[in-house]
Amino acid sequence: MCNCCTTVPVTSKFPQAPNELMQKCPSLAKLSDDTKLSEIAKTVTSNYTSYHECSIKLDAWIEWYGIQKQIYESVK
Repeated sequence: MCNCCTTVPVTSKFPQAPNELMQKCPSLAKLSDDTKLSEIAKTVTSNYTSYHECSIKLDAWIEWYGIQKQIYESVK
């Protein structure tokens, strides 16, 4: 007689990423109608920098996470 002969299927899911890492980039700064040209240039430069930094980080994270999930699920 075997006490541990019953097989129980064990399924595990790929861990979910923290919500902070799955967030989209923040909104860019907006200008009012009476903004000086010098402030427009600073804001545009800041927006371009912020957007591209966030976009690169987020795209890389999402790609890495997707690849890791595919690898994990293919090993089952």
